[in-house]
Amino acid sequence: MKVFSRITIYDKYIFNQVMITSLVAILLFTVVWIAPEMLLNTIKKTLEGEYGIKTAILILFYELPKILGKAFPVGLLLGTLFTFDKLSKDSELTIFRAVGLSFQRIIAPVLALSLIFTVLCFVTYDKLIPFSVNKVDAIKGITQSTQYIYTQKNKDGVPINAVIVSRYQAGKMRNVIVLDFSTKQYSDVHQLNNIYHASTGITKNNKWELYDITHYLISSDGIFININKMPSMEILQGEIAQTANTLITYSTKKEREITNKDLRKYISLLKKEGLDEEYRYMLNKYLQRFFHPFVCVLLAIMGALLGFSKPREQRMVGFVIAIGCIFVYYITLPFFDLLAEKGIMHPFLTAVFPPVAFTCAIFAFYKSKDI
Repeated sequence: MKVFSRITIYDKYIFNQVMITSLVAILLFTVVWIAPEMLLNTIKKTLEGEYGIKTAILILFYELPKILGKAFPVGLLLGTLFTFDKLSKDSELTIFRAVGLSFQRIIAPVLALSLIFTVLCFVTYDKLIPFSVNKVDAIKGITQSTQYIYTQKNKDGVPINAVIVSRYQAGKMRNVIVLDFSTKQYSDVHQLNNIYHASTGITKNNKWELYDITHYLISSDGIFININKMPSMEILQGEIAQTANTLITYSTKKEREITNKDLRKYISLLKKEGLDEEYRYMLNKYLQRFFHPFVCVLLAIMGALLGFSKPREQRMVGFVIAIGCIFVYYITLPFFDLLAEKGIMHPFLTAVFPPVAFTCAIFAFYKSKDI
C-alpha cells in the first residue's frame, strides 16, 4: 500500500503517455515488418488457392510473436523518445526540473513501464515464439529434415560405434550407415569390425530400429569377409537411445523453436556429448534470452535521455541516434553468435556485451546532456 500511495499524478501522466506512444510504435514496427514479404506472400498463396482465408489469418496471427520479440524494445525506445521530446518541446520538462524533480525521479514511471515490457519480452521468447513457430509449421505441413551423425563412446571417450543418418524426418530415417568399431586402435584410425547399411529406420525414446539391412563383416586386416542381409536390428537402447533421439530431434529445430526448459536440457546434452561448437552457440542463444529482455530497460532510459533537448537543439538528432542504435544492435547479434560458436569469446561475454555497450552509451549520453 505504501508503494501505491507514493504514485503521483505525474507518474500516471508520464506512464500513460509513454505507454500509448510505445504501443503505437510497436504497431507501426509490426506493420512495417510484416507488410513487405510476409503479408504479400500470404495474400499471394491465398489468391492462388493454397491457403484458405481462415488459414491465412491463422498464419499471420502466429507470425506475430516473432515480430513482437523485436518490437517491444524498439517500440519502447521510440515511444519514450517521442514522449520526452514532446515534453521538452512544450517546456514541460523544464517545469518538472524547476519544481525540484531529478532526472531519476522523472524517469521513474518509464522504468516501471520498461520492467513490464521486459517481462513481456521474456515470456514472448520463452513461450510464445516456440509455440507459434510450431503452430505455423503444423498449419503449413512443414516437417524439417536433416542429416546427422551420432557417435557412441565408452567412459574413456573411445568411439564404440557411429550412426550416420543421411536423412531424418519426424522420427523416420533413411539410408543409415552404422560403423561398429573394434577395440583395437591405431595411431591415426579406429579399426572397424562391422558395417551395417539400412534402407530405413525409426527412432524411439528407448531404442533405434533399422530395417532392410546389409551387413559387411570385416577382418582385422580391413577386408570384407562376408556380406549378408538382415531384416531388422536394434542399434541403440535405453538412455543412449533417449540421448541420441533428443539430439537428432533438436538438430532439426532452430533455437527460437525451443522453450527455455528444453533448451537447457539440450545444452547439457551437447556439453555431455562433446559437441563444442553447437554447445557454445546454443548457450549463447540461451543467455541472450535473459539479457535481451533487459535491453528494454536500457532503451527506455536511452529514449528519455535522447528526448531531453534544449530549446534550439536539433530534435532529429535524437531520432537518428535511436535508429542507429537499434540498427547496430540487431545487425551485430549474428556476429556475436559466430564469436561464441567458434570459441573466440565465451558465450556469456557475447550475450552480455550488447547490454553493457548500451549501458556505456547511456552513461555517455547522460554526461553529454549535463542533466
